[in-house]
Amino acid sequence: MKNFLTVAVVAPIAALGIGTVAQAAVLTFDDIAPIPDLAEIPDGYGGFNWDNFFYKNGSDITALDTGYDNGRVSGDYVSYNGFGNQAILSDRVFDFNSAYLTAAWNDGLSVTVEGLNKGTTLYSKTVVVDTTNPTLVNFDFFGVDELRFTSFGGVEPDYLIGKGLGTQFALDNFTFNETVTPVPEPTLLSALLAVSTLSAGSVLKRKQQQKTLGKA
Repeated sequence: MKNFLTVAVVAPIAALGIGTVAQAAVLTFDDIAPIPDLAEIPDGYGGFNWDNFFYKNGSDITALDTGYDNGRVSGDYVSYNGFGNQAILSDRVFDFNSAYLTAAWNDGLSVTVEGLNKGTTLYSKTVVVDTTNPTLVNFDFFGVDELRFTSFGGVEPDYLIGKGLGTQFALDNFTFNETVTPVPEPTLLSALLAVSTLSAGSVLKRKQQQKTLGKA
């Protein structure tokens, strides 16, 4: 009977998908059409719309020993913000878990990442990165439908003088959850629990009545 009561309460919640673990996906930018140098990321890649995001071959001779080269975590390609300006990706609601960031040209580059839902900023995180190594940043932005990346500041290191200039950053191994578990409103959850409890009570009462009749 105890097991039955447990099932009666849990079943409506399970039907709503509460507690479902979202499946994580990683965008490496290595599975877009191969290019010798750079190109815009096409809308639809990873299920997102991309605004001012490009992908670049970090192993190309024009990128060697720069942050584009040093920022490669998997394969040859990294993403970056075109012309050092703000870059945006958006679409459905998702969870943004983490990404590797590397400054393309300026050591001490600041990158601010904002997570929004329906135009309202829910999260904002600023990190400082260099040109020599990728930095893994755990964002943990839950239930967002848009990310805005803005980079600024930093100083060009001596070893890159004459090679390039700007506030671009390299982005690799973008990790996110493809689905977000729907959570019912508190009032709805309370109502479901109440209904489940009443249902379990009714069944228990009927079983007790059947036992009583059986003894008569």
